[in-house]
Amino acid sequence: MSEALLKVSGLNAFYGRAHILFDVNLEVGRGEVVALMGRNGAGKSTTMKAVMGLLPRRQGHVTFRGTDIGALPPYRISRMGMGFVPEDRRVFADLTVMENLDTGRQPPREGAPQWTPDKLFRLFPNLGEMPQRPGGQMSGGEQQMLTVSRTLMGNPYLVLLDEPSEGVAPVIVEQMANMILELKREGLSILLSEQNLHFAELVSDRAYVLEKGQIRFSGTIDELAKNETVRRAYLSV
Repeated sequence: MSEALLKVSGLNAFYGRAHILFDVNLEVGRGEVVALMGRNGAGKSTTMKAVMGLLPRRQGHVTFRGTDIGALPPYRISRMGMGFVPEDRRVFADLTVMENLDTGRQPPREGAPQWTPDKLFRLFPNLGEMPQRPGGQMSGGEQQMLTVSRTLMGNPYLVLLDEPSEGVAPVIVEQMANMILELKREGLSILLSEQNLHFAELVSDRAYVLEKGQIRFSGTIDELAKNETVRRAYLSV
């Protein structure tokens, strides 16, 4: 693995009194795509929210670009160059595509890929055909593209991408896979929450498997694909 851009050590997280994550350890290297895999309810989204500072109660250490961000609020983490694409998209329904993109705009960052609307429209031609369409009048797949694009307007070093293939048409899933590979070529690091092993195999370098808030497997995506015991125990429906 390349130099760690994100390092999570002994991460515990809670919803009220409910203990959800148990001593989670993971790393994402520079320019790496890492899949965080598991069934529904395994703790994937909770892990991302805890890393991003969105949970009020958590324990452990989260280091980003060599800085401990465990006590920082989400807006400070975002300004350091970490982007988050939530599972439920959350576009601004009354704003146009261009206006949505403007809400995510941050200055360029040294060593991070730089994004403009024109560059994003080449990545997502569908959006380029509707720059003045309100977010609320777009399909689910188009909203997913818009949410990713809005996050990229922040010129992040790392993106937390939560379930990009969930609930969208197969053609959009294919576009999402191509998008992730293009982002990787640009040098962006991605932590990808995913249930679909085939999708993860297409885009990922390494994988962690979560079950009931604990890491059950860590290795390359090829090692996971060949490990039938792990797949049956923690990924099969």
